Amino acid sequence: MSEKLDANATPKAQDNQQEEMAQSIKAAAKNGKGSLSWETIYDVPVKVSVVLGSTHMPLHRLLKLSKGEVIELDRRVGEPIDILVNDRLVARGELVVEGESIGVTLNEIIKASADVVKEEQ
Repeated sequence: MSEKLDANATPKAQDNQQEEMAQSIKAAAKNGKGSLSWETIYDVPVKVSVVLGSTHMPLHRLLKLSKGEVIELDRRVGEPIDILVNDRLVARGELVVEGESIGVTLNEIIKASADVVKEEQ
């Protein structure tokens, strides 16, 4: 299986490519054909999101926001932030600043529940 995803493809086309690759990996695993290894999935792109917090506000308030206004989030300073991969919570951590860059230090890895694993199969 030497398929590679087209990094220049549209997000929809990449989703289709990912789905095709996932189906061929599943088929090979079920049929016992092909040699599956971690290298098979190394090039599959994933979406990583870091969630600092969230809030709810009515549309009229959202439309009145202007430069410099502060939006209060549902988290406090020092509380862990969520790290999601493909919209699934996988870890929690804290925000760090290094020079002009920001990043996240992972403090807790979230294990998938048996229900989630069963649902994906």
